[in-house]
Amino acid sequence: MNFRDIPVHVIGAGSQPGADTEAPLYIDMPRDMTRYDAPLIPEPTAVQHLHGAREAMSWLNTQLADYAENGENRCANISALDDRNRELVNQILGEGENCVTYTGELTASVQESVLAGVWRSLYFDDKGDIMADMIEVGAAPNLLSVSIENACPIDISKDDGSADAPNAMPILVELADRHALFKSNGNRHSINLTLLPLSLAELEYLDGRLGRGPVDILSRAYGKCQVISTLAPNVWWVRFYNSMGTLILNSLEISAVPDVVTAAPEDLADSAERLSQILAPYWPNAA
Repeated sequence: MNFRDIPVHVIGAGSQPGADTEAPLYIDMPRDMTRYDAPLIPEPTAVQHLHGAREAMSWLNTQLADYAENGENRCANISALDDRNRELVNQILGEGENCVTYTGELTASVQESVLAGVWRSLYFDDKGDIMADMIEVGAAPNLLSVSIENACPIDISKDDGSADAPNAMPILVELADRHALFKSNGNRHSINLTLLPLSLAELEYLDGRLGRGPVDILSRAYGKCQVISTLAPNVWWVRFYNSMGTLILNSLEISAVPDVVTAAPEDLADSAERLSQILAPYWPNAA
């Protein structure tokens, strides 16, 4: 074959259609990731007179140090603190990954602090005013175990249009069976809906049959996770999104509290150490 007979294809700048007008497309890179940052608080001399905040932090430091695995949650009501003392408490604790909204027989908002296992709980009256301001130590806030006023078991006896959602009914049957077992032996169970051939209509059917409970949890780390309670006690929707906001895991979980919300004993031990380090320059006796 002669060299001149080899076909030549032009490549490079200007050789492709629209090369001068279309910008190159790239895959989006991750944008946000939550990590621990030590809270910023005033100089020690500026807070020495805030005895209420000091007492609250001394209590918290003691409770974290004494907390044991599977121990009961400990709570302190700091509603009596004035604005400056409460502001300092908020500065020390900061805002962590998990945020809980409860709307039911009571209304409350819970924010995890930068110290895992330390929660700030606000309870509101009918007018939306704060009636209780709490600090809570525990793997998960007590609010998640509050009974649901309109709670109902998973009923698989009635047929509410399941003919249009043939793949959804077997999931309800499995949930009902596992839910009964959970109440008797406490064994957790999870159904990964992402791996199942479910249409949007079937997912909506499941949502309608299970109903919406009073708890909505948002957990932010690398991406985010949304946890929503259903009207069946201890049955949760758990949805994981990547850092670009794309749903990557959709599941139904039967448990007292989903793992993504709970702090491990090691986390609480680490929080005790971190709090002591934060308080040392301010109130050595409290640390």
